[in-house]
Amino acid sequence: MIITRFAPSPTGYLHIGGLRTALYNYLWAKRNGGKFLLRIEDTDLKRNSLEAAQAIEEAFKWTGLSYDKEIIYQSQRFDLYKEYVQKLLKEKKAYYCYMSKEELDALRESQIAKKERPRYNGKYRDFEGIPPLGVEPVVRIKAPLSGEIIFEDGVKGKISFKAEDILDDFIIARSDGTPTYNFTVVVDDALMGITDVIRGDDHLSNTPKQIILYEALGFKIPKFFHVPMINNPQGKKLSKRDGAMDVMEYKNMGYLSEALLNFLVRLGWSHGDQEIFSLKEMIEFFDPHDINASASSYNQQKLEWLNACYIKNAPSQRLWSEALNFGLDMRENKNADFLADMLRERAKTVVQFVHMTKTIIDEPLSYDEQAVKKFVTVLGVEYLKNYVVFLKEYNGGFEDAANEFLEKNGIKLKDIAQLIRIALTGSSVSPSIFEVMDVIGLKAVLTRLENFIYFIEKKGIENE
Repeated sequence: MIITRFAPSPTGYLHIGGLRTALYNYLWAKRNGGKFLLRIEDTDLKRNSLEAAQAIEEAFKWTGLSYDKEIIYQSQRFDLYKEYVQKLLKEKKAYYCYMSKEELDALRESQIAKKERPRYNGKYRDFEGIPPLGVEPVVRIKAPLSGEIIFEDGVKGKISFKAEDILDDFIIARSDGTPTYNFTVVVDDALMGITDVIRGDDHLSNTPKQIILYEALGFKIPKFFHVPMINNPQGKKLSKRDGAMDVMEYKNMGYLSEALLNFLVRLGWSHGDQEIFSLKEMIEFFDPHDINASASSYNQQKLEWLNACYIKNAPSQRLWSEALNFGLDMRENKNADFLADMLRERAKTVVQFVHMTKTIIDEPLSYDEQAVKKFVTVLGVEYLKNYVVFLKEYNGGFEDAANEFLEKNGIKLKDIAQLIRIALTGSSVSPSIFEVMDVIGLKAVLTRLENFIYFIEKKGIENE
C-alpha cells in the first residue's frame, strides 16, 4: 500500500508551494488506493503558532484534500523520540558530544583560517574518558567516514553524495534533549509507514542524512521524489508579491478551490495537452515519476483563466454559496439562477461575480464620471424622459417596449442604451440592459431612470 504524508511546520501560513506538495502526495496515495496522512511538525516550541496550525487545517478543509487518520503532532511525541535516541546510544551508533559552543566556534574559525571546510572534528566520537564538567552534551550520530550515499530519486534520477560532504557527525538531539528535524522526520515517517516521500527539492540535502538515520535505526527507506520549486515569471524565487501567499488569501480573492488545485497540479506536471482536470481525473492520471525535473513558473493569467472556466461551469447554487463569503445572500431571490446565468461568463473571480451582482440588484449610489461625460447629451436626456413616460403606460416586456419607443421616435437603441445602462447600474459596462430590467422589475427601473435624470439636471449637461 502506498502511504504518503504532508508535514508542514506551523510557524507561518500554508503557501501554494506547500499546497502543491500536499496535492501531489494526496493524488499519488488516492490513485493507488493508499493513505494520505497529515503531520504537524511543531517541535520548535518558540516559533510555533496555534493560529498557523489552525490555518493549515482550514486550508485542507477548503480545498477538500481530506487526510486519513488523526493529525499527528510532533510536539506530543518527545518521549518517543528520546526512546530512539537512547536506542542509538545503547547500540553505539550515536554518542554524547561534550564540545562547548566556544570550543566548536574556535575550531571552525581555525578551519576557515586554514581554508578548510568548517566541520566537527569527531573529538568525542569514540570518547571513553571522564566528561568535562558544566557542559550539557548534544547527541551526534556516527555518520560514515567514507564512501557514498546513493539513492534513486523518482524525479531527478540517481543521486549520490560523498560521505565526507554530509557535514560530519550531525546532531540528532540538542543539549536540552529536544530532537533535531532530520531525526524526528525519520522516526515519524518510519512509524507512520510512509512508503513514498514527495517533497520540495529544498529538502534534497537532508536526504542523505535521513538515509543514514534510517539505516542506523533499522527502518526501511522510503522512495523519494524531490519536486522543483515554483519560480516567478522571471525565473526567480517566488515571493508573496508573485503569489506565494497564504492559501486562504486565494479564497478571499475569489478563487474556487478546484481552480487553484487544477492550477497547481499543472505547475510541474502534465498529461498530454489537457489543461482542465477534475479531482477525479487528477487522481486517475497523476504519477510523481512524470513530474518535470526543472522548476515551473507561476502564471497569474493562467490561474485567472482557469478560475473563469470553473465559474462558467459551476452550478448556480455553488456560486451563490461562494457569494455568501462576501456578504451576498441570494438564497431567497427568485432571480438568482437567471442572474448567475447572466453573469457567470463575465467573471474571473467570485469577487467580480459578487460585484457585478450587486451592481445590478443594488440601486447605484453614484455614476461613473467618465461615462456620464462621454454619453450624456441634452437630446439624450430628452429621449430618456420620454422613455420613462412611455414605460409607465406600457404593459408588455421591456425589449418590446424599447423597440416600440424607438420606432415611434425614429431613433436607434444606441442613442439611449448607454444612458439607460448608466442609470440602472452606475456604469457604462453591464450585461444586456433588458436582462438587467427583467431582474430588477419595472418599479426599480423607473426609480433608477428618474433618479439619474434628476442627478443630471441638478449637475448640468456638458454635452449638447
